[in-house]
Amino acid sequence: MPEREVAQKVETESVKCPGCGANMVFDADLQALYCPHCGSKKELGESKIAQEKDIMEGLSADSAWNADETVVFRCANCGARIVLAKGETAKTCPFCGTAHVQKTEELAGLKPDAVLPFAIGREKAVEFSKNWAKKRFFAPSKFKKNINVDNVNGVYVPCFTFDSNTTSTYQGRIGKHYTTTVGSGKNQRTVTRTEWRNISGTHSQFFDDLAITAGDKCGQKELDGIAPYDTNSGKEYKEQYLLGFMAYHYDHELSECWDSAKGKMDQIIRKNILSKYDYDVVDYLNVSTTHDSVKYKYVMLPVYVGNYSFKQKLYNFFVNGTTGKTFGKYPKSPLRVGGAVLLALAIVALLAFLFTKS
Repeated sequence: MPEREVAQKVETESVKCPGCGANMVFDADLQALYCPHCGSKKELGESKIAQEKDIMEGLSADSAWNADETVVFRCANCGARIVLAKGETAKTCPFCGTAHVQKTEELAGLKPDAVLPFAIGREKAVEFSKNWAKKRFFAPSKFKKNINVDNVNGVYVPCFTFDSNTTSTYQGRIGKHYTTTVGSGKNQRTVTRTEWRNISGTHSQFFDDLAITAGDKCGQKELDGIAPYDTNSGKEYKEQYLLGFMAYHYDHELSECWDSAKGKMDQIIRKNILSKYDYDVVDYLNVSTTHDSVKYKYVMLPVYVGNYSFKQKLYNFFVNGTTGKTFGKYPKSPLRVGGAVLLALAIVALLAFLFTKS
């Protein structure tokens, strides 16, 4: 029996269909609970927009997912920890595709404040994935043809968003290049020199919902690659949104993500400070920033995760579950890469030949 079919199934309670009693799932296209067995629908009811919390409250909070609401699974192959709602079954790992997914006694940890529900269905996500793959010239044909519903899965990715009023003081030294003529006669030549100037001042900036991923399997590069997400419209968490999907357990606590957020804010602040000046080179720039009225939300973001193995190496690509924007890694065909190299060499040789003939 193929490894994919040897899936460990763990069942808990779920939302039952009022029509036939089967388990219902959240349908992204309908934005309601749906019964795959008889086609019945059940509205979720009105959901409030999630409110942000004070950062100090979050750093000392112990609000956790109810153990009766969720079950934590761990992939024995890649180590990913997945949180499932009541009644859901862990079949394969969405990140590596193997069936070595086992229930653990681990608690799900911090409960989300908000969820941004999936807005596109799995079939649509596969279409976006295929369109993205078609544009990867060096990807092997087999990769492009084998993207399907079996290796694209919906996962809620953990993310912290931060608001902060920042005030920065700075001082630095920047330079502007200029050319001048020196020497005389045969020794006359043009040289490049730098005119230096000292800068200082203050810079104020408000950051709204800066998103920092809390998971390593979908890192900051991947999250930024499929951004943006309208996290300001995130709804208060309801476990029903999880039905039919998985949730990736966070790898990083709030305090770690806040440190990452401050680092990212610092980069943006430095860039915006320097944008005020005309310069070619920076000698140094010292920036001191204070943060005020810091708020946060723990948000679950909808992501379709694709996995593909090529020559015993795993490749993951990611699809924004609200917009379809796709980003990730893909295998490269040695034949396609080699062909491109040979073509480039041939063009260079042709240009060199034409140059020598002219």
